[in-house]
Amino acid sequence: MTKGTSYLTRNDTLGTMVANPAFRGFGHLLLPWNDRADFDLPLSSIARLLPYHSQVDVDTVVHALNRMIGAADAGEPIFFDIYSEEEKAKDPEKRQTCLFRFRGKAGSPFAVIAPGGGFAYVGSVHEGFPFAAKIAEHGYHAFVLRYRLGNRKATEDMAAAIDFIEEHAAELGINRQNYSLWGGSAGARVVANISANGVKAYGGKSGVRPCAVVMAYTGHSGYSDNDAPTFSIVGANDYIADPEVMRRRAQKMKGLGIPVTFNVVASLGHGFGLGTGTKAEGWIDEAVRFWEKQME
Repeated sequence: MTKGTSYLTRNDTLGTMVANPAFRGFGHLLLPWNDRADFDLPLSSIARLLPYHSQVDVDTVVHALNRMIGAADAGEPIFFDIYSEEEKAKDPEKRQTCLFRFRGKAGSPFAVIAPGGGFAYVGSVHEGFPFAAKIAEHGYHAFVLRYRLGNRKATEDMAAAIDFIEEHAAELGINRQNYSLWGGSAGARVVANISANGVKAYGGKSGVRPCAVVMAYTGHSGYSDNDAPTFSIVGANDYIADPEVMRRRAQKMKGLGIPVTFNVVASLGHGFGLGTGTKAEGWIDEAVRFWEKQME
């Protein structure tokens, strides 16, 4: 319990955020970078730490963080280690990993989100926690994965996260079936790996496949007939993820009979997150409806 925890404002510093009692012991894992503290930087300037992202809305960031603080203050567990102390001792990089939870309705399916950051950082504050907050508003459980940097390592962490959630399904109050995977940019590559190859290909145990995948602004072009139904979105002016690459991938998957939705949003660049205040705003709700259509 963290009774009396203070909520954050856009004028608070990152140091204040990390030191908040709700995040005691893991506040540093909220930060995008492993090797940069920037504790004196105000939340109003957090976009400086997200060079591969755009449309960073500070109020959206603060709202999602405060939702986590409120949940912790109410006694809800919001942080989970996915690796044992023994595993972390063997690979110290695994100390950089964790799951953050946004609770949905008891017995509902879950989503796991892999934020982007070019495998240089993990942008949870922009396209992890805000995504999870929106998904939870629909009644579904949402987990944000903070992963090790690198495509293979990050995908192994996603596999471990899925195993962890399934193994603790009863205490978490989740439905193990009909889960979805969400990823932005580099994170979209991670969820695409699981979609095509399954959890076991990355050291996991689960044989349960995602019933839907949501991919935002990624240059990932690979696909297979094993891929889950996929919702994808990109900005027309994306200088990192070519919209035509995503379009061709969607068309080829559709040719294999895989349900696909593909959206290009005019005037937007890379890493727009929720797209608050832009033509993309509300796309998360559309993606949730796509996921719901794929549920058994």
